[in-house]
Amino acid sequence: MAAEPESGRSELMAAERDPEGRSAAQPLLTDLYQATMALGYWRAGRARDHAEFELFFRRCPFGGAFTLAAGLRDCVRFLRAFRLRDADVQFLASVLPPDTDPAFFEHLRALDCSGVTVRALPEGSLAFPGVPLLQVSGPLLVVQLLETPLLCLVSYASLVATNAARLRLIAGPEKRLLEMGLRRAQGPDGGLTASTYSYLGGFDSSSNVLAGQLRGVPVAGTLAHSFVTSFSGSEVPPDLILAPAAGEGPGVDLAASVKEWLERVCAHLGLGVQEPHPGERAAFVAYALAFPRAFQGLLDSYSVWRSGLPNFLAVALALGELGYRPVGVRLDSGDLLQLAQEVRGVFRATAAHFQVPWLESVSIAVSNNIDEEELVRLAQEGSEVNVIGIGTSVVTCPQQPSLGCVYKLVSVGGQPRMKLTEDPEKQTLPGSKAAFRLLGYDGSLLLDVLQLAEEPPPQAGQELRVWPQGAQEPRTVRPAQVEPLLQLWIHQGQLCERLPSLAESRAFAQLSLSRLSPEHKRLRSPALYQVGGAPSPVLGPLPPQPPIAPPLPAGGTVGEAA
Repeated sequence: MAAEPESGRSELMAAERDPEGRSAAQPLLTDLYQATMALGYWRAGRARDHAEFELFFRRCPFGGAFTLAAGLRDCVRFLRAFRLRDADVQFLASVLPPDTDPAFFEHLRALDCSGVTVRALPEGSLAFPGVPLLQVSGPLLVVQLLETPLLCLVSYASLVATNAARLRLIAGPEKRLLEMGLRRAQGPDGGLTASTYSYLGGFDSSSNVLAGQLRGVPVAGTLAHSFVTSFSGSEVPPDLILAPAAGEGPGVDLAASVKEWLERVCAHLGLGVQEPHPGERAAFVAYALAFPRAFQGLLDSYSVWRSGLPNFLAVALALGELGYRPVGVRLDSGDLLQLAQEVRGVFRATAAHFQVPWLESVSIAVSNNIDEEELVRLAQEGSEVNVIGIGTSVVTCPQQPSLGCVYKLVSVGGQPRMKLTEDPEKQTLPGSKAAFRLLGYDGSLLLDVLQLAEEPPPQAGQELRVWPQGAQEPRTVRPAQVEPLLQLWIHQGQLCERLPSLAESRAFAQLSLSRLSPEHKRLRSPALYQVGGAPSPVLGPLPPQPPIAPPLPAGGTVGEAA
């Protein structure tokens, strides 16, 4: 076998040291007009002009009043690795005019982000319209090239994190939420992003193994209907003996024990012993032998009442005799709320009949195209559902498929720049800005404030006149606390702060949401959170914030925002 090239070995070693690097975006994940503008800047002698862009959105998604900021970790990784390879430059040369000066391509080969500075909201922060998620400054040509990849990395991550947070708010703190949408996601990258940021938004785990390997997302999963239906009942595992959980005493033929328990269970439930499907029972025994400490039964492959439930109980009770405890059951069809209630009733009755109290609290998991409306039912008081698996509704964000983030130039060479359009919503605020969150004496969020970076920051306890977005008159507030929102993460290409782990960002997201008032947290017809500007001859009043839009119907689309 040929020896592996040195470059291949070094790339492999780098991937092993930094597994997340395998999911980093590439420099040419961009729009062609970024390259054409780069050529224009270079030709005009402006490639190294200092410029600043802001990345923000104009409207909170899903008809809500909040967004969770996400994607910063991916952006930092992308920026630190940004470098055009020879193959990248050669491709750009093939799509740009053939008479392009070769010196331009030499300039591209030397590009990196050593001159780029990034300020941003920490991941998991509450974000509101008009407040920058990222501020990116550096050489004009470079920061222009960064527009599309940064939008790509932030927009969907923030959208899916917000979607997950909404689902968590509906479910409440006690229900466990499992993201299981990889097979429904918009491609592999979309699936990995969804699994990562649904966890940040409040889900407990994901079925996505790669998200576990690369991002540290807790993974979970048991078995599908295919496993159950693959067994006919005639199969004989090579070893049916299961040792007691404590490791002491003789092993037991699990299949024989299950058969004995099935007779007792069927008598208790009023079923004939021939009714439960033998193939399903064989599948449960096989799975229990492989996972005696993590056995879960999928109950609806044939019939919940006549097969799945009695087969599960027989295996669970046989395991119980050996000191093991099953982790639960899953329901994947029918009226999930009603089925869970009835299954719990059988568990309680069976636990009392056989004097096995642990059976009463066996976890009940449900799945099957669960959306916000169904989740409301499953999370209601008195529900016996413990774990909820959600796929399509979290990863595809069907109520709104795009957050609509934009990346706008605000200064060049220290001079403010502003976009004026026929649409007031699309006007931009010029100049390098600072952002602050004002809090009341009870810790409540009052509003966010934008001002020019060189202006003195607002002070706690002092009156401040603020123009809320779209208001005709300024508002006077006296904050008890003032929190700077934008943190310096990269300065001249160097990382300034340790990036929080995904688990830390998830905890911060839940803390952020806990500070939001119930009126702003409502998922339907929420109160609009105010963002204002400190009076300034440059900024002036902020453009109007778009009204909260109702969620789109299934299949609806959102127009592009430029």
